[in-house]
Amino acid sequence: MLFGTNGVRGKFDLLDPELALKLAMAIGRYFGSGKVLVARDGRITGECLKHAVISGLESAGCEVVDLDYASAPTAEFMVKKLKADGLVIITASHNPPEWNALKVVDGKGVTISKERGEEIEKLMDNPAVEWEKVKLSTSYPNATKEHIEAIIKLMDADSIRKRKPKIVLDCGNGMAALIAPQLFKELGCETILLNEKVDGKFPGRPSEPTEANVEELIKTVKKTKADGGIAWDGDGDRVIFIDEKGSFIVGDKVLALCESLKLRKGNILKAVVTTVATSKVVEDVAAKYGCNTIYTKIGAPYLSEEMLRSDAVIGGEEVGGVIWPELSLAKEGFLTGAKMAEMLCEKKLSEWVADIPEYFNEKTKIECDDEGKMKIVEEMTKYAKEKKLTVVSVDGVRINFPDSWVIVRASGTEHYVRVFAEAKTKQKAKKLMEEYKKIAEGLLY
Repeated sequence: MLFGTNGVRGKFDLLDPELALKLAMAIGRYFGSGKVLVARDGRITGECLKHAVISGLESAGCEVVDLDYASAPTAEFMVKKLKADGLVIITASHNPPEWNALKVVDGKGVTISKERGEEIEKLMDNPAVEWEKVKLSTSYPNATKEHIEAIIKLMDADSIRKRKPKIVLDCGNGMAALIAPQLFKELGCETILLNEKVDGKFPGRPSEPTEANVEELIKTVKKTKADGGIAWDGDGDRVIFIDEKGSFIVGDKVLALCESLKLRKGNILKAVVTTVATSKVVEDVAAKYGCNTIYTKIGAPYLSEEMLRSDAVIGGEEVGGVIWPELSLAKEGFLTGAKMAEMLCEKKLSEWVADIPEYFNEKTKIECDDEGKMKIVEEMTKYAKEKKLTVVSVDGVRINFPDSWVIVRASGTEHYVRVFAEAKTKQKAKKLMEEYKKIAEGLLY
């Protein structure tokens, strides 16, 4: 099995040009030899893999449109705009520089899941089309410009230009460097730039915008007395905020803030979509405005599938990916970042955070083999149902309590069962985590 939760990912010794070529031929067949877009991030192996992907798609008879350097949100936005049948993004997102991946999106803007990827893999041995059916690829250099224009149309740009918030932008040497500085300039913000040069080795900081990795951003916000800070991952789909005090705002709180901003404008009775690993703050905010919360498996494909199916008003995940369906079904780091500027026109970011419920979480894991992982999840499901607990079982077992929750879930890539717990206090979250770790270990043995 090559496809994981979100595409085919690996270091260059696994995901080499030969494999990329074969995968691209199969992807082209899967999309009916139609119009397929190709984009890449700034990783060192990106150009090499891009040529292999384009060759594979062409040999499957596809009309290839080369977007070249583009953020993942930009590329996914262009699917609908260019009426494409599919998209391949060559990016390993938040992973270290030695990694790369092929992320595949269909013509509806839905990311190809592991299950659908199995269908693509079955096509890998198909031969190339006849020579006369091979089409030449074309380039499309305006994708970033058109993406910025589309974002600004969804903003209260006049208020931002009047307020002129000071925001520190940490582009992380990734694709955010192509779009964020120009976007915030056009919105009229005063900006301070960090790691604003595209560099596939990520010299400024690791690609994933964790609190530990954005220390320079936090210091700069405080030192310059900025209104806030924003950091993105390598391809621009994940985003985190820093408030004016230098406090780190985790990804699910970013989603909750965006949810608050949007739902108060009258999107009542529409669903909010998030994963089973996301903080209850998202569900609490949705309930405040009369919205139902739909939980999905962990991973962008399952979020985008459910967003389309349920016609949800907003969606996202705990790592800082927010989906705005009026733009695309992608995790949209740049519209999300721009919405922070819109929030600042009303009040300080710390005041926005103070208006949403606060939760604390604890995480641990149980080491076991694949058979053990399956047994723990199956037995925990039985246990929860016998105890008549409130269960969400789309991905592992999430047990909801009035003001807390715990999830027991098998890792998809490692020999672990993960146990996450969340509650109103850190002590209660830790107690809940320890309790269910002990129960899970008892079920294994």
